[in-house]
Amino acid sequence: MKHARPSGTPRGPRPVHDDAAPAAAGATPSAPDGTQDTEAGTTTVTSTKGGLGRSSMLMASGTAVSRILGLVRNVLLITAIGTTGLAADAFDVANKIPNVLFAILAGGVLNAVLVPQIIRAFRSKNPQERLDKLLTLSGVLLLGLSLLLTSASTIIVSLYTDGWGSAQFSLAVAFAFWCIPQLFFYGLYTLLGQVLNARGQFGPFMWAPVVNNVVSIVGFVAFILIYGPYATGAVEDLGTWDGAKIALLAGTATLGVASQALILILPLWRSGFRWHFRLGLHGIGLRSAGQVAIWTFGAVILEQIGVLFTTQFASSAPAAALRQTFGDYASEPAALGMVTGVVTGAPEAFSVAGNAAYTQALMIYLLPHSLVTVSIATALFTGMSAAAGAGDFARVRHDLSRGVRTVGVFTVFATAVFAILALPLTKLLLINVSPSGAVAVSQILVAMAFGLVPLGGMVLMKWVYFAYEDGRTVFMIQVPATVALVGIAWLATRTLDPVWWVVGVGAAMSLSNMIVVLLRTAGLRRKLHGLDAFRIVRMHVKTILAAGASAAVGWGVLQLFGDLYGLSWLRAAVVTAVVGIVMTAVYIGGLKAMRVRELDQLADPLLRKLGRRRPAAR
Repeated sequence: MKHARPSGTPRGPRPVHDDAAPAAAGATPSAPDGTQDTEAGTTTVTSTKGGLGRSSMLMASGTAVSRILGLVRNVLLITAIGTTGLAADAFDVANKIPNVLFAILAGGVLNAVLVPQIIRAFRSKNPQERLDKLLTLSGVLLLGLSLLLTSASTIIVSLYTDGWGSAQFSLAVAFAFWCIPQLFFYGLYTLLGQVLNARGQFGPFMWAPVVNNVVSIVGFVAFILIYGPYATGAVEDLGTWDGAKIALLAGTATLGVASQALILILPLWRSGFRWHFRLGLHGIGLRSAGQVAIWTFGAVILEQIGVLFTTQFASSAPAAALRQTFGDYASEPAALGMVTGVVTGAPEAFSVAGNAAYTQALMIYLLPHSLVTVSIATALFTGMSAAAGAGDFARVRHDLSRGVRTVGVFTVFATAVFAILALPLTKLLLINVSPSGAVAVSQILVAMAFGLVPLGGMVLMKWVYFAYEDGRTVFMIQVPATVALVGIAWLATRTLDPVWWVVGVGAAMSLSNMIVVLLRTAGLRRKLHGLDAFRIVRMHVKTILAAGASAAVGWGVLQLFGDLYGLSWLRAAVVTAVVGIVMTAVYIGGLKAMRVRELDQLADPLLRKLGRRRPAAR
């Protein structure tokens, strides 16, 4: 079994996965590890000074800005096309495709092969020539692949949909022609961002997604002003979707991603860097890409197979519900107009969660993960990578235990909050969601919530495998994870009413996460000659007890507000604030009573800002 490299020969930190690349930019998240885009984009980890809390808080603040603007963008998108229905599902599939394709490209080529060579080029004897060749080769490949896949939009959309009528399918293909070119700009953003990072210019890469969201916000506002909001517009009448209407919605999404990439040219130009078009393979170091790249690529392919099937299952739910309601009339061409008219005239009565509702639930689900888990894991990775290179198993075990325990304090409580406050939280974050849409999204969110704790642990553990450059084990564990995800989701479509199919997909994702974390735990126990299991389990038992008490009290307070169906945004804000404050107080009180010291890891950065300095628990 492969362990650490010889002491004294550590490489620089490997590029690791981060959901902030497409997801924080306001794009549709897509799914790795059954987590749907938690490990999709790429970023290069750099050394951080100061404590874990300070470093993670710094990175979380940058992610928070992108997430806030992304929420505004998402609210406007919902205002324009809703969360359930024909148009929403069609756009969701089309806008998800470039993210899925980029996840494959990033995991298999950019992340594992080209990005490391860009970093090494700055330490070579001829950095300009090497960078020119790398960027030219990457740009040409990205452009050619994007054009090829755009021309194959019809085939690709057919892979991700099932049971759709011809009009909805055609609309999704039209959206895809506008959306798939995002693949080129996501790749360009990653390449230029890594050049900036390697030059020590970290700010532009972190803030470029803001431009994406601003462009999207302007475009979606224009769409609403011209065509009206979902509540009053003719969104579900697919005959109204002409070329201009399609171009404004989907073109806005692609223009935002393009702006995110192209804005990085400015800081590069101002810093004196020039990219010259230079073709050639000699001397750019691609031969040094080892088996890690192959295994990483294989794992990403498995992850995206899971996305493919779960998207198919989710997209087929509304059509299956219509067939259940209207029988054979739902698919007969002569009756299609009548069925469409009935559904369009009473959208609330026929609202069934599809792939768009799943994406909205996923966005909410990933918020605590992207703000806390990824930030803490990124702050720890550099130290773990150096310790792995030096053969210091004790340090790796210590850092992994510290990360899992600190993240667990937050994710256990976030699970309880999602389970109790799913409906008001959904309305709070998706302001213009319809009453039935809010219920659909909140039900999926509850099913997903129970995968949040294992998600945090499995991401931290995956990065330990990366620190040891062990891509093979990551791939092998991904096999049963993908089988479980697809198998359980398929079983849900065979045993549940179509209304609950997408909830079943969310539950399948949670169970898949649990399988992954158990298998990675077993593997790391062997690789690291043991884990800090007693402290990890003890801490989680305490937090689960505190979260259980918090959830019980929160549920009791929630009942005081009566029926929440169709609640307004203001009422959702009040309910979330009141119940959330009560749950937080009970949870923190429980942790203090049980002396859970890991709470200090999360509280210390805030306390420092307030002037109450104290050392973080270790």
